Amino acid sequence: MHAFNLQPKKLSLAEHLADMAVDALIDEADLSPKPALVDRRGNGAHTDLHLGLMHASALSLWPAFKEMAEAALECGEIGLPLREALGRIGREGEAAMLTTTDGVNTHRGAIWALGLLVAATALEPESNVASAVTLRAARLALLNDRYAPQPLSHGAQVAQRYGVRGAREEAQLAFPAVTGLGLPQLKRSRAVRRGRGEQNARLDALLAIMTTLADTCVLYRAGEPGLQAMQQGARAVLDAGGSASLGGRRQLHALDQQLIALNASPGGAADLLAACLFLDRIERGDGLFPGVC
Repeated sequence: MHAFNLQPKKLSLAEHLADMAVDALIDEADLSPKPALVDRRGNGAHTDLHLGLMHASALSLWPAFKEMAEAALECGEIGLPLREALGRIGREGEAAMLTTTDGVNTHRGAIWALGLLVAATALEPESNVASAVTLRAARLALLNDRYAPQPLSHGAQVAQRYGVRGAREEAQLAFPAVTGLGLPQLKRSRAVRRGRGEQNARLDALLAIMTTLADTCVLYRAGEPGLQAMQQGARAVLDAGGSASLGGRRQLHALDQQLIALNASPGGAADLLAACLFLDRIERGDGLFPGVC
């Protein structure tokens, strides 16, 4: 007769951080109803994405996030060796993602944002206030990866064309859309609902990010009219009482229909919401130390 050890395996810090990053991506994908984004209702403004693909993509990135955390622990400090290790691991993670999705870009921006935040947390896990984590991430983002591909991404090209911040600059500024808008709104909406309506609080956080973000995904797909519609529509939802109110839901439905008609999907805001949810977990602890070896 065999004896089985039913005690749960203790996770390493790197494994736990990878879990938290993937959880944040899956929570972002599942959140509904998001304007023009893939969610539990459908594909939003996308023809090549669906919820199952978003889940598979998120899960495919777990090894990359784990390796990024391990690289931070091994390097032990912010510097070019860590920055270039993160770049290499991120490119390998992107290749694994594209293999999983058959070439569809599901989480390229999220690899950049969450990869930096995972590494920044691993460097000083006890310093878990969002502003401190994002500052460390910004210091990493400011370093130049000598091995990064020279051709600009679509997002970087759009940022140059319209003279707006792209994902790189957002990270270099310590994620102001997250720490200044998304996280504060998430906490305010939670407080109003006294712990009830977590999905509504997360929707409000997404909308707060959308009110000012120059989302390069929207600009790429719908230009300045799409960006203006996104920002003004998100503000209208919050001004009407947020996603938990009847008036806010009406405005949210109108925004969803308008952005779908414009083919404008706020993928940049979605990536930053995932970063927001990750940092929220880090700030609250969420078992970061208990059971971690």
